[in-house]
Amino acid sequence: MTKTALAAWALICAATPVFAQTDIANEIRDISTPNEFKTTIGTLQFNQGRPTPKTVVQVYDQLDFIRGVEVFLNAMPGASMVAMRRGQRSMGAADNTFVVFEQYLDSKTLFLTGATDSIYASSFLDLSKGPVVLEYPPRAIGVLDDMWSRHIADFGDKGPDKGKGGKFLIVPPGYKGKLPSGYHLARSRTNGVWAIMLGLGAGSGDQSAGVMQILQSLKVYPLAAADNPPAVDVINASGNVANLVQSNGFSFFEDIASLVQEDPADVLDPELTGQLAAIGIVKDKPFAPDERMKRILTEAAAIGSASARTMFFKPRDPAATLYPDSAWTTPLVGGSTFLRNGVRLFDARTAYHYGHAVVAPSLMTTAPGAGMQFAVAAMDANGDWLDGGKLYRLQLPANVPAKESWSITLYDPQTRSLLQTEALQPSLSSLNEKLKPAADGSYELWFGPKAPTGKEDSFLRTAPGKGWFAILRLRGPTKPWFDKTWRPGEFEAMK
Repeated sequence: MTKTALAAWALICAATPVFAQTDIANEIRDISTPNEFKTTIGTLQFNQGRPTPKTVVQVYDQLDFIRGVEVFLNAMPGASMVAMRRGQRSMGAADNTFVVFEQYLDSKTLFLTGATDSIYASSFLDLSKGPVVLEYPPRAIGVLDDMWSRHIADFGDKGPDKGKGGKFLIVPPGYKGKLPSGYHLARSRTNGVWAIMLGLGAGSGDQSAGVMQILQSLKVYPLAAADNPPAVDVINASGNVANLVQSNGFSFFEDIASLVQEDPADVLDPELTGQLAAIGIVKDKPFAPDERMKRILTEAAAIGSASARTMFFKPRDPAATLYPDSAWTTPLVGGSTFLRNGVRLFDARTAYHYGHAVVAPSLMTTAPGAGMQFAVAAMDANGDWLDGGKLYRLQLPANVPAKESWSITLYDPQTRSLLQTEALQPSLSSLNEKLKPAADGSYELWFGPKAPTGKEDSFLRTAPGKGWFAILRLRGPTKPWFDKTWRPGEFEAMK
C-alpha cells in the first residue's frame, strides 16, 4: 500500500468514530430529559432522568386531572341520561312510567333544548329483571336509546311498523331466555333504556286528542306479564319545576359511578372503561375518592364544562359552520355516530350531548324530506353574543325548506333549556296561525325586551341582563336546506 493510500485510510478510521459518536449523542439528547425544565404545571426536576419526589406529585396530579377532564367529556352521554332519569323520578315517575307533557314542554322544566311545538312522552324502562314490552300507538315518532345515549331502535313512523303502531320486545344485555314471536325485537347493551315519543299532537292550541291517543294506546310491562298486561302509569309533567340536565360539578362523576354499577362490566369499550378506572370508577367497587382526588376532579369538571360549552357555542370544526361569515352552526356533524371517514369526532359528540338529548339516525338523517335539521345561533351579525336587553330582527326568506313545519325557539345559555321569561314557551312556529308571512312569502321575526309596535305576533320576549341563543328547527327539511340555496338571515341588532 502506498503512503498516500495509508494516509487516506488513517483519516477514514480516525473520522468514523467521531461521526458515529456525534450522531449517537444527538439521539441520546433526543430521548433524554433535562434535569430541570419549566412547564404549565410548574418546574419539573429530574435526577439523571428520575423524577424528584415533588415532580412525582406534580405529574400524577396532572395525569389525574387530564383523565378527569377526559371522563367528563367522553362520559357526558351517560351523565345526561342519569340526570334525565333522576329528573323524571323527581316528578313522581317510577321506571316504566311515562311522563307526558300534555300542554307542551315549558320553561319551568329544565330539559336540554326541548321543542315546544309537539308533545313529548318519555319513560325510562328497567330491564334488570328481564325483557320489557312497549306497546305504542299509530303515527308515533319514537326512539329507544340506551343509558349511554346509544341508539337501539326507532318505533312508529320511522320504525319497522311504518307508523301503524305495534309492540317492541326490549331485551337486556346477556339475556339467554326464550324469546316469543310477534314482536319487533330490540337488544339493549344496558339494563336501562330511554323510550321517548316525539311529534305526538304536533300543532298549536288544544291537543287533548293527541294526548288521549297516548293514554289509550300506550303500554309498558314485563314480558312475564304479557298475558295480562297492567295499565301504564302516565304523569302529566307540563308545568313541573324539575331539572333534567347533567351536573357541571363533582357530582357528575358520582352519577357516572352509579351508572357503571347497573350493567355488566363489558357494557363500554375498554378505552372508556380504562379512563373511568383511572379516576376510581370501577364495576363492583365503591367510588370513594380521597380529598386530594375530589379536589382534582372538581377542577376537572369545571374545565370539562368550560370545554364543552366552548365546543357547543364556538365549534372550530369548519363543518359545523353552515355558511361563510355566519353565526349559524349545526350540531349534527358526523351524524348520529359522530364519525367521519371512520374517525370519531370527539368535539362534535361532546357538543351535541352538552346541548341535546335524543340520538337517532332517523332524526339526524341528511335525506331530503326526512327527519329533522336544526341550526344554532348564539351571536348576532356583528359577532357579538345575543343580549336580552337589545332588540334584534331575523329575516327568513320565502319558501322555508321544511315539508312539515319550522320553528325558532329561544334558550338560556347557562341551562341550555327554554329561556325563562313571562312567556313559558318562547317559540315562533309555522304552526302558529297568528304568524303571517310578508307578501313575498318571507318572515320578519323580532326578539327583545319589548315588541316593536305592530310586531307582537312575530315577536319573542327576552330578558335584560340575560343572554340567550336560538335554534331554528326544520321538520322534514327539503333539498334547498341541504344544497344551501336557501339560508336564514342573521340576527341584526337594531339601534
